[in-house]
Amino acid sequence: MTTQSSDTNNKSEKMLISLLREKSAAKKFALIRSLSQSTIQLSKRAIARANEGINDDQLNILFIDLHYGKELANQFKRRLDEKHENA
Repeated sequence: MTTQSSDTNNKSEKMLISLLREKSAAKKFALIRSLSQSTIQLSKRAIARANEGINDDQLNILFIDLHYGKELANQFKRRLDEKHENA
């Protein structure tokens, strides 16, 4: 078996795969959710650092634009504008 990761030795990778196979579906899902949450947080932190002084709404719009495209970011911005107008 060839390794899936170029930076992981074959024996270590086999052990990691074995450990993952032993986990329940719920535990695997929790790991995936945690990884996704960490990735989103790190991405937003990088966006905030590159755009000093932006507020949370602007940060979220930029995040959506970068990861999901301008169309969805524009829809999100319109919803935010509507929400602020009705507040």
